[in-house]
Amino acid sequence: MAEHEHRAVRMGIDVGGTYTKCVAMDNLTHEIIGKNEVKTTHDDKAGVAAGVVQSFQNCMRENNISPEDVVFVAHSTTQATNAFIEGDVAPVGVIGVAGGGLEGFLAKRQLALKDIVLDEKNPDKVIRIYNAFIKKKQLSEDVINSTVDELMQKGAKVLVASMAFGVDSMEEEQEIHDVAIKKGLPVTMASDITKLYGLTRRTRTAAINASILPKMIATADATEKSVKEAGVKVPLMIMRGDGGVMEINEMRKRPILTALSGPAASVMGSLMYLRASNAIYFEVGGTTTNIGVIKNGRPGVDYAQIGGHDTYISSLDVRILGCAGGSMVRVNFNDKKVVDVGPRSAHIAGCEYACFTPEEEIVDPQIELVSPKPGDPDDYVIIRLKRGKKICFTNTDAANVLGLVDEKYFAHGNANAARKAMQPVADKLGITVEELATQILEKDYEKVSACINSLADKYQLDHDAMKLVGCGGGAASLVPYCAKKMSLQYSIPENAEVISSIGVALSMVRDVVERVIPNPSQDDIRQLKKEATDAAISSGAAPDTVEVHVEIDAQTSKVTAIATGSTEVKTTDLLKECDEAEATQLATEDFGKDVSDIHLAEKTDKFYVYQGVKGDKKPIRIVDKKGFIKVQASDAMVQKCKVSEYVDVVSEMWEKGAIFKTDSIIRPDYFVCFGPRVADYSAVDLEQVKLLMDLDLGDREPDEEIIVVGAINDVG
Repeated sequence: MAEHEHRAVRMGIDVGGTYTKCVAMDNLTHEIIGKNEVKTTHDDKAGVAAGVVQSFQNCMRENNISPEDVVFVAHSTTQATNAFIEGDVAPVGVIGVAGGGLEGFLAKRQLALKDIVLDEKNPDKVIRIYNAFIKKKQLSEDVINSTVDELMQKGAKVLVASMAFGVDSMEEEQEIHDVAIKKGLPVTMASDITKLYGLTRRTRTAAINASILPKMIATADATEKSVKEAGVKVPLMIMRGDGGVMEINEMRKRPILTALSGPAASVMGSLMYLRASNAIYFEVGGTTTNIGVIKNGRPGVDYAQIGGHDTYISSLDVRILGCAGGSMVRVNFNDKKVVDVGPRSAHIAGCEYACFTPEEEIVDPQIELVSPKPGDPDDYVIIRLKRGKKICFTNTDAANVLGLVDEKYFAHGNANAARKAMQPVADKLGITVEELATQILEKDYEKVSACINSLADKYQLDHDAMKLVGCGGGAASLVPYCAKKMSLQYSIPENAEVISSIGVALSMVRDVVERVIPNPSQDDIRQLKKEATDAAISSGAAPDTVEVHVEIDAQTSKVTAIATGSTEVKTTDLLKECDEAEATQLATEDFGKDVSDIHLAEKTDKFYVYQGVKGDKKPIRIVDKKGFIKVQASDAMVQKCKVSEYVDVVSEMWEKGAIFKTDSIIRPDYFVCFGPRVADYSAVDLEQVKLLMDLDLGDREPDEEIIVVGAINDVG
């Protein structure tokens, strides 16, 4: 290859259960420059870090990328999740602090944590907890020192400092932190992890975080050292479970935020690369399928559960199903039916898929029923061939037999080979091979559709706007069948099998600050926005790029500020702007065939708003100049106005868009296009909506034109 002119490259590495995949992308055009995969290095002494570094170096070498070209490098990690699954955790000493009197009496009980059981079936997998308590009045360096020594003698290897009302004053936790650091002990301050009240849950979340510090710091050091040795100057970023990234030094403090970053990577890939703004996305691997939601360009987020314990860690709300591309089939010949599909996969039983086995090898196939792992049911089907080789048929085989897998997909295989392997089982059940294949996919459909319906309910998704997006190598084995049965549109994009690495490469720095503030004032919210902005900057975001989205939950008085930013300031934007004709086409495709009278309702120099008619509803789509569909609503009002007039427009829509139910009034959600942003606001009373809007619009020119959309929430 000739000397290339200087180019900026983003690199994303995703650590999966089987493969670690690296993708290099052009920072400006987001084109893929190259990809590399290595087997995940579970057994290496450096752990999965070894594979991260191998795939990274291979990718640089094979694509002639020089270290100074790299402007961003990040990786997701299964390390935290695996540490919990495997019980690879350090014993934790918890030092609780509280004032005197009743407060101290109650706090002391809430601070006394029990051991945290990570796996109910296996009592050895547990985080050991040793508790100590210091009255606030008695807090001094000497007392802390002797308390830490006592905890270490009992066996604590890491510490947690947790103060009752520590979210309001951090000094006491900081004093304990400083003593621990002097003694060379890893330590977590509870108020560093979350600003929410709920002393036991906050302390428990901090203890879970502390328990993985030694393992995560060792991995972080190994990976960082290797990336530096490769000559890359930019800081290494780590993916968080909520879909953002943070600098590795932040990870050294809060490794728990990286738990569940694997599933998060596929969501962010779907979001950034596929322009999916409303979708249920599947990442179908060999063994498991991750299913989650994107609504109006934001992924569904909830608190993570770790080992069955609630925490205060936000992570993408991803459901994990044990049916995927390689799931084995369980059969009962007495009842003449398929019992279940999965959760064991061919990979575990050491068998190849029938459709990836040369057809001529499938001679004299004999049925064997096995239990792939000790303790499994013994009705999993494998097929023994004449030469003694064992293979099995999976979801991928069933989908190939039914002709559902297009040649362009990763899961495409030889349908005749699959048919030959399935024939003896179909004969014994007294059905055709096609009927057997259908029964197999029906079992998956039951699990998948239940999962989709529960997500659709939780996030109030509109069936008409819903699409299924299939990613991962096994996507074509499940998604087409399920989409057809649910009469939903689906797509399986190009590069679907490396979507997670793309998600890591395109991630933004993200940080979240949550507080309970009854009736927040503008100053409260401004203060919270500033705190979230500072947190994002310390996690590695360039100050000029940070944007903050605020949500107020009326029921719990919880105010959440989510700050996102990128690691470098983009000076140019090469993505060609999409013109009105292209925007019209994108919106029309997205509306689907049942919407008529589609027209451009309003536009600014950055957004197009399209509206159509469907029955008695007027759905809208907001399309930005890059061709992203930013908002979908199944019924909405649209009005362009000046900044100085927005209060009147919003108040009028508040009345016009109200829906009266027997016991409540449902009010509209608002989307406002101003400058290059579209912001969304939903709150229970009009004053709060105005308060949030005023923070964004208050300092803009009164004559600037903005578009206000009021989405009517008639669910049902």
